[in-house]
Amino acid sequence: MTADKEKRRAISREAARRRRKVESDKFGELSGLLPLQPSVRAHLDKPSIIRLTLSYMRIHTLLKENVGFCANGSHGVKSHHVVRARENCQPGWFEESQDFRVLDERSMYLRTLEGFLMVLSSDGNMIFLSDNVSKYMGLTQTELMGHNIFEYAHPCDHEEIKHNLRVTAEGACCGERRDFLMRIKSALTHRGRSATLKSATWKVLHCQGRVKVCVFRSSTSCLLLTCRPLPLSHTLLNTHTFASQHSMDMKFTYCDQRVTCLLGYSPEELLGRSVYDFCHTLDATCLQKSHFNLCWKTQSVSGQYRMLVKGGGYVWVESHSAIIPSKSRPAAHQPLLILCITYILSGVEEPFLQLSVDQTRLYSK
Repeated sequence: MTADKEKRRAISREAARRRRKVESDKFGELSGLLPLQPSVRAHLDKPSIIRLTLSYMRIHTLLKENVGFCANGSHGVKSHHVVRARENCQPGWFEESQDFRVLDERSMYLRTLEGFLMVLSSDGNMIFLSDNVSKYMGLTQTELMGHNIFEYAHPCDHEEIKHNLRVTAEGACCGERRDFLMRIKSALTHRGRSATLKSATWKVLHCQGRVKVCVFRSSTSCLLLTCRPLPLSHTLLNTHTFASQHSMDMKFTYCDQRVTCLLGYSPEELLGRSVYDFCHTLDATCLQKSHFNLCWKTQSVSGQYRMLVKGGGYVWVESHSAIIPSKSRPAAHQPLLILCITYILSGVEEPFLQLSVDQTRLYSK
């Protein structure tokens, strides 16, 4: 009996060993089909292979449908030659056998964006990220693809992300725009070094893009987004930029001298006044949304709005803001203040049109 029992155990172990070998061989074959560099494929475990394979299949379907999508006149990626080049590559996007012109063009676009590309499915799965995501987040493309955005996004931002993932029938037809901020885990330290996810910090991303609706019912809709991290510190780029500081209700507490050349006001005229006093009435909602994001997420970008010019007219501007502690008191009791960098985007429009009593009053001083 003992010999028979040992024989059965030996047969069972041998069968299990063969199953594991067959499984490993299949996973090896599957890994070899992924459009990744050999050095990356060598370090993939089985769950990662499954996750990346599913992402590859979904993005491949999306690219395959793209030609038909564009032919219908909807908003979408219009680079037909890029799609064809990707489809003709063996086995996929990142192999060295790709058309070098396509690679150079893609690299140029990514450098210009100062951010990375993200494709989100309607249920929040990150089915594609551009390979430069590691530069901004400290996490590689293969680490993130196939995971759900809610695993990395700040819990307080989940509801806003869900709202932007919703696709209505009306919005789907017109390629509805998306523009929102979200906080996501970043493994980059302040010195630009990579850390572990356990010590990850939150980075604010400005996400802009459109809804992409697939042609076939078997496919899911998704969001095509460009994600640009908002900097913690801002730099005055040129003479068409001015810096200001505000209390938490957006009243000016400081403004640099450049504002005089750009808007006509002296810094003294602005102190104690709210930025809403110098905003075009039709753009107040835009500023309120930016102000809310700033108080909730500590950083924001306003989008384009109009600021009134002293004497008449207005200019189009965009403000990048961050909440920082004031240095006027000891660390334990530091009040918060808002740092704004405002970029002037246009010349003075309607220079003889006075849109505010304050605008007229300040001019007469």
